[in-house]
Amino acid sequence: MREELLKKLIGQIVSGDIVEGSLLPNEAELSEVYGVSRTSLREAMQYLSALGMVRSRTRAGTNVLPRENWNYLDPLVLDATLELSNDRSFYESLLDARQLLEPAAAAQAAANATAKQLAQIAEAFEDMVAANARDNEAWSQADLEFHTAIINASGNWVFRQFATAIRAALLASFRLTNRASQSHEYAIARHQDVLDAIRMRRPDAARIAMEQLIGTARIELSDALRESRPEGK
Repeated sequence: MREELLKKLIGQIVSGDIVEGSLLPNEAELSEVYGVSRTSLREAMQYLSALGMVRSRTRAGTNVLPRENWNYLDPLVLDATLELSNDRSFYESLLDARQLLEPAAAAQAAANATAKQLAQIAEAFEDMVAANARDNEAWSQADLEFHTAIINASGNWVFRQFATAIRAALLASFRLTNRASQSHEYAIARHQDVLDAIRMRRPDAARIAMEQLIGTARIELSDALRESRPEGK
């Protein structure tokens, strides 16, 4: 019941059905609306408060906080955002983070990857090549595994934790960009550049190749969002 209530509340906040900055009804009204006990409601509100989504003050009530306060890496918030949000800045922020992290991870993978890790990167690349360009899901899954394998090969546990935490968001981003990709062959060539640089143990070349790859993804993401999101979102 608690998880079901949380999903409903988070979904309504993320979708905008419950507006940022609004004052929520009192505890008695909310309990009646959602058909839950006050204990369950209080637990849910404590969780939402920990996520930075609401703030409760004595005699002032409970306000919904602006989205810049939210913990997007929480699985419930992330799932709701991927499913319900029209906020293009979510995906653009994800790309900004990738632009900072993945070139460094590629450089470290070129310097540190074991033979087994190199094989995993190469296997993911071969899966991308094998995926028919029209089969967006197979291509996107292989794309995700390629980037994840590079991050794992970096040997940096912070990078690994980041990739694990936002795996669902990464996959959603790849689905969007791959759908908008103008050329499967061009995408494969850019991934090949990254793989070759890592295989040849050239950290600087691996960093540059990954920067170029993510730069292409940024252009494709902009195209995809323009097609799939309402104007101005």
